[in-house]
Formats: sequence, C-alpha cells, structure tokens
Amino acid sequence: QVQLVESGGGLVQAGGSLRLSCAASGRTFSTYAMGWFRQAPGKEREFVAAIAWSGSSTYYADSVKGRFTISIDNAKNTVYLQMNSLKPEDTAVYYCALAFKVGAYDIWGQGTQVTVSS
Repeated sequence: QVQLVESGGGLVQAGGSLRLSCAASGRTFSTYAMGWFRQAPGKEREFVAAIAWSGSSTYYADSVKGRFTISIDNAKNTVYLQMNSLKPEDTAVYYCALAFKVGAYDIWGQGTQVTVSS
C-alpha cells in the first residue's frame, strides 16, 4: 500500500509564496505520476499540476502556469509544489495524488489548507 502525507499549507498574503510537500511511503516502485489538485469551498476539485515519477515531464493548469512549479525528489519519494505570486483565488485545500497509470489517480493525501488573503 501507498500513503501520501502533505505539508506546507498555511496563511499568506497575496503576492506571497508557499511550498507544499507530499511524502509518499510504501510500495511506490510502480508509480507513473504524481499530481496536485485543489478544492475551494463550494467548488469542484480541480487539477493543478502533475509530474512524471521520473521527473521528465510536467503539466500545469492554465491558471497556475508561470506561478507554480512542481518538482520531485525521488531519493525522498517527495513531490513539491512551489507556489509564487499567490492570489486570493488560489485559496483551497490542496491534495496530492498518485497514479499508477495515465490519468488514474488512485491514492490521495489528506489535504492541506492554503489561504491567501487580499
């Protein structure tokens, strides 16, 4: 089994930065990719960014391109989401997820709250 634990959320002013971490433990050897998603109050969960387990490819939602950067440290089985130039509309619970095949995120973390004040 695989477990994911997120950390790094918090309260920040608009224009500020935060870095989220997601540590994976357990049987991660067949992981295809990891992603970050978010869910704001009253809204559906949406895709934010994803990275191949090898680190060779990254993908971003248009709303975060140029502001967020996803990266992976395979030695630590940890994925990061560096968030810069944060906006109030980035406020949400952020979840990391793991996929064993394309598009199938089967393992989810517990989520971490990010609040951006204006």
